[in-house]
Amino acid sequence: MAAPPLSSWPWASLGSFFFFFFYLIKLINYVLYGAVVWKVAEEWRQQGAAPVGSWWLHLLLLFAARGFTYQFWFSYGNMLFFTRRRRVVPDSVDFRQVDAEWDWDNFLLLQTLIGATLVGSPAVARQQLLLPSLKQAWDPRGWAIALLLHVLVAEPLFYWAHRALHRAPLFSRYHAAHHHASVTTPLTAGFGTPLESLLLTVVMGVPLAGAFLMGVGSVGLVYGHVLLFDFLRSMGYSNVEVISPRVFQAVPLLRYLIYTPTYLSLHHREKDSNFCLFMPVFDLLGGTLNHMSWELQKEVYLGKNDQAPDFVFLAHVVDIMASMHVPFVLRSCSSTPFANHFVLLPFWPVAFGFMLLMWCCSKTFLVSSYRLRGNLHQMWTVPRYGFQYFIPAAKKGINEQIELAILRADRMGVKVLSLAALNKNEALNGGGTLFVNKHPELRVRVVHGNTLTAAVILNEIPSNVKDVFLTGATSKLGRAIALYLCRKKIRVLMLTLSSERFLKIQREAPAEFQQYLVQVTKYQPAQNCKTWLVGKWLSPREQRWAPAGTHFHQFVVPPIIGFRRDCTYGKLAAMRLPKDVQGLGYCEYTMERGVVHACHAGGVVHFLEGWEHHEVGAIDVDRIDVVWKAALKHGLTPA
Repeated sequence: MAAPPLSSWPWASLGSFFFFFFYLIKLINYVLYGAVVWKVAEEWRQQGAAPVGSWWLHLLLLFAARGFTYQFWFSYGNMLFFTRRRRVVPDSVDFRQVDAEWDWDNFLLLQTLIGATLVGSPAVARQQLLLPSLKQAWDPRGWAIALLLHVLVAEPLFYWAHRALHRAPLFSRYHAAHHHASVTTPLTAGFGTPLESLLLTVVMGVPLAGAFLMGVGSVGLVYGHVLLFDFLRSMGYSNVEVISPRVFQAVPLLRYLIYTPTYLSLHHREKDSNFCLFMPVFDLLGGTLNHMSWELQKEVYLGKNDQAPDFVFLAHVVDIMASMHVPFVLRSCSSTPFANHFVLLPFWPVAFGFMLLMWCCSKTFLVSSYRLRGNLHQMWTVPRYGFQYFIPAAKKGINEQIELAILRADRMGVKVLSLAALNKNEALNGGGTLFVNKHPELRVRVVHGNTLTAAVILNEIPSNVKDVFLTGATSKLGRAIALYLCRKKIRVLMLTLSSERFLKIQREAPAEFQQYLVQVTKYQPAQNCKTWLVGKWLSPREQRWAPAGTHFHQFVVPPIIGFRRDCTYGKLAAMRLPKDVQGLGYCEYTMERGVVHACHAGGVVHFLEGWEHHEVGAIDVDRIDVVWKAALKHGLTPA
């Protein structure tokens, strides 16, 4: 059955088949927009300077400003450390919604191309409806006419058209996709069918057209009206209350003149009320006003929707580029595994500035959240970067940040807090023992999660392997892996220069298995071993000692670079969260969608099992299989 006209974008069917096409399709969209860029470039070349008197240039600038407006509200709404308490719907956006709204800016492209068509129309040029207005930067009469037309024409037109879209069969054909999720974001505002985009174009264009037809249009009116329209629309979809209830208490009439994010969220949730564009007075007149709107708005603004987490994963920033891989920067980047996207390079200086700012005055902050079996899981981030953990003078400050986060979690009633990567470094805090010993009354269970990390690495090793080469052999993970493998009668070549550390680990093994632990001080003894367990970074020269066909299993951060084409390289130890996870729309560093670091997963298992002990310090080798079976039991799977 053919789709109804104007119910889908021409390229939508391609994107539904191949995720790779998302980027390609976006590129094609902007190529269509290239005609406007070419026109500006031509005028620039002909005039020898920036064509400030060109509507083509203003179309480009307006497009950029509109995109920034939606990005501003998107970033603000996802800065959970600012907005968590005033979120209308506390849940997070999942990957399905991210993919559905991938082409949210289609309406911006469409409206800009419509504007370009009008500017380039010979009829418009002959009537001189637009071009002379460039000489007029500001005309109060135009603003007055635009406001009048917005209230008398645009608002009621949108209201009745919107109500019509909620009736069969229009809803299922044209508007149901816009209501695909209960959690709105500013990008949801742009997501819709071509028919909806054309409707918004007419609604937004009527006041402008009226002002220009009456000869009182101006450049300032175009920028002001369009950007204010986008500002109010993205504010309403931001899912964060920004208007204090005291404003409505002081001026009761105002509640009928401006809507709120709660007002719009109620419409998306219930779908039978609150149809207005920006002014609830039309819902009042049409009998579709949800009278709970302002009571709920007050509750949201006062933080009554706020909920303490049950589980916290305490991460840290890896480096400056990775600091931009967060949900409040670019969703197209954060919803895919981290990579050094070229689009992020211009923002590097800004990210560097934020690094200095966080180093000076920031505290641990909330980054993302999801739900698992009714429990709220959150990721907090210590405002320190990977290189800072290796600065001796920074050690005390980092531990203070981690300690404050643990105490805060304890006050909030968090059940389990899992430490990520460098936050549990042995040299930093003894794998978390510093905090547990200092605060023996802690109710929150502090977990390093390395028991599951060891289990993931060990279960990746083929069952027929007879010997392995282990770097980082005397680290917490290296020790546990060596002791576990020797019990399986697997020969472990432990690379370490410290005979004292090696002998200490060897003595921990049962006497009959100690012979399987062998100290080596160079890479040469591993030149016939095809299973390398990498816990210490390897240079290209060191990797050359591995024989062809070697597989490098890794538990080193950052992961080593694969220089050998005749070898294979494993990823960092990770596990896929259970299928019933909700609200997950953020990729954890280089992990695939739905996959988290093994230490993160280890904390999740600790929470789901309800274990009452802290998991800090050395890894209990006897618990590796116990934790692994518990992870599989709860639906976590190897990644």
